[in-house]
Amino acid sequence: MRDGDQLDFFRTLWSPVVRMFRPEKSTSDAVAVDELALPPGTTSVTYQRHPRAKRYRLAFRRDGTARCTIPRRGTLAEARRFVAENEAWLVERLQRHLTSGVRPKELRPGGTVWLGGNELVVEVVTTDAQVKLRVGWVEATLSQAEGDLLPAVELALRKFAAKTLPARVAELAVPAGHTAGVRRVSVRNQRTRWGSCSRRGVISLNWRLVQTPDFVRDYVILHELAHLKHMNHSPSFWAEVARICPDYETAEQWLKRSGKLVL
Repeated sequence: MRDGDQLDFFRTLWSPVVRMFRPEKSTSDAVAVDELALPPGTTSVTYQRHPRAKRYRLAFRRDGTARCTIPRRGTLAEARRFVAENEAWLVERLQRHLTSGVRPKELRPGGTVWLGGNELVVEVVTTDAQVKLRVGWVEATLSQAEGDLLPAVELALRKFAAKTLPARVAELAVPAGHTAGVRRVSVRNQRTRWGSCSRRGVISLNWRLVQTPDFVRDYVILHELAHLKHMNHSPSFWAEVARICPDYETAEQWLKRSGKLVL
């Protein structure tokens, strides 16, 4: 399962777009980076060449920027025309990004973070013996009470995820009828997937699932359990998903609408 939005089709027509150009980066695989002044605000489009790509692709990323993939025989000029003709799509994605909130760059006491689908206050409790970090029902010991708490919060939530997500997989596998297929459950720091399932029966889950509502977390787990029966996204796979998770479309909508609010 992948997050983010993407356009994937051939360029057809050209339309103007306001652009400020930044020269080619020699230290990365980026061909160029354009700053676009759009009605909702300013964003950047990074143009990257991909030797195996067969067409131009435009993807809107979780940080509010965009990436345009240039195919092997494509040109930067053609890629810019492709972005220009899809300006309306880019404007809509940027507007949605700016109005639905963004993930924090740092956290201080009194700031908020998502846990279990709720936006909870980050607390620091100091006693004579120690300093504790508290986010809802998750606690961790701190070495100091000041400074950016984001690394400590992330570490605490990752430990909580490593403890609770595998146990939840075991619980859901029983009514789903997939207990025999699960060999191992790993909790990882994935950036582009909520979960995955290998042919060997290894289910990998994004630790950030503990930040989502319970029904969303369970859907992702059940989605991966369904892959134990169908290693594809065929109609048979989705029929299995619907059987074990009848309200899966509601969870899909939450991930598309609010998934970027997690750390």
